Amino acid sequence: MRTQVGIIGSGPAGLLLARLLARQGIDSVILEARDRAYVEARVRAGVIESGAVAMMEEAGVADRLHAEGLIHDGAEFRNGPDTRVRIDFKGLTGKHVVVYGQTEITRDLIAARLAGDGPIIWNAEDVAIHDIETTTPRLTWRDGGVARTLTCDFVAACDGFHGVGRQTMPREVLKTYERVYPFGWLGILADVPPCAHELIYGRHANGFVLASMRSPTRSRYYVQVGPDEKPEAWSDARLWDEIKLRLGPDVAPHVTTGPALEKSVAPLRSFVATPMQHGRLFLAGDAAHIVPPTGAKGLNLAASDVHYLSRGLVAYYKQGNGAHLETYSRSALARIWKAERFSWWMTGLMHNFHPEGSFEAQMQRAELEYLASSTAAQTALAENYVGLPY
Repeated sequence: MRTQVGIIGSGPAGLLLARLLARQGIDSVILEARDRAYVEARVRAGVIESGAVAMMEEAGVADRLHAEGLIHDGAEFRNGPDTRVRIDFKGLTGKHVVVYGQTEITRDLIAARLAGDGPIIWNAEDVAIHDIETTTPRLTWRDGGVARTLTCDFVAACDGFHGVGRQTMPREVLKTYERVYPFGWLGILADVPPCAHELIYGRHANGFVLASMRSPTRSRYYVQVGPDEKPEAWSDARLWDEIKLRLGPDVAPHVTTGPALEKSVAPLRSFVATPMQHGRLFLAGDAAHIVPPTGAKGLNLAASDVHYLSRGLVAYYKQGNGAHLETYSRSALARIWKAERFSWWMTGLMHNFHPEGSFEAQMQRAELEYLASSTAAQTALAENYVGLPY
C-alpha cells in the first residue's frame, strides 16, 4: 500500500488530523490496534476549549457538538466550607468551554472518515515504524496473521502513551520529563442528572472531589484516592456517600445517585517527551505528553498538536514549504509546557498532598483564599482553563 501520511491511532488526534488533511486533498491511512466498537466505547474527557471547538468546525464535524454540547461560562472552586468562588470564564476572558464527551467526538470523526475520507484499518497487530530518516518511511503490521506494509511520505504517531511511536524515536534523541503523583482519581459515570449546571472543583479534608457531567442526564464524579486503590473496594453506595461528604452539605441534597455505568481508578502523572519529531516521524497527543486531568487539557492538547501538524503538512503539499514541519515540535511544545504548568498548578492547589495541619496545607488554603479575593488571579485561571491561543 502507498499513501501520503500514515497515521497510527484512531483516537481524536489521529482522526482529526486525517479529517483535516482529507479536506485539503491529502491522502492518509489510519492503523488502529483495536476494533471500532472498542474505540467508540472508550470513556474519556469532556471539557472542550474554544480552540478545539474551532478545529472541529474546520473539520466540518461540529454539528452535533453544537446541538448537544453544554456551554459552560464558569466553574466553582471550593475549599471545604470556608472558601468558595465561581470563576467567571466568560466575563473574565470573553470565552467559554463546551462539555461534550470525547467518546462523542470520536464517533463523529469516525463517521466522517468512513463516509469517504479514506480507510481505517482496524485490529492492526504488531505495528512497527521503519526508515523514518528516509523520504519513504514504512509502517508494517499483521492483519489476521498476514504481514502488511504501508509506504508513505510521513508518519504521524497518535497512538497514545504506550504506543510504538515514541518507542521508535532514537534513545539518543529523545528526552522525557515526568512527575508521578501519589494519588489517583476514582471516577463514577452514571445516568443521573448533574448536581449543578457547572463543574464544581472541591478540596476536602478527605481529598479532592470533582462534580462534572457529560449531558443533562449523565453525570461524572471523581474523588481523590490512593494510587493503589481498587474500584471494586468501593460499592456504589460508599462512593456516593463520599462524593456527598466532600462536596458539602449545601450540594449533597442535589446529588442524584444511581448505578455506575463505569467505575475506575486513573493514576495521575505529568509527562512530556521532546522533541516531538525526528526525520519523517511526528508525535501527537498522548504519545508525546500526559497531563493530570485536573485542568481538562488532555484532549485539548491533542487538538493543538493537530493544529500545528496539519498546517505543516498542508503547507508542504500545497506550497512546497516544509518550514512549518521543521518547527512543529518547537511550536507544539511551547503551548504544551504552559498547559503542563497549569495542570500541575491546579493539581497542587486542589489535592491533599500533606497533613491538614502542615505548612504546605496552609499554603494551599492561602492560595485558594487569594484566588477567591483577586480578580487578577481569577483571570489567570480563567484564561488558562478556556485555552491559551494556538
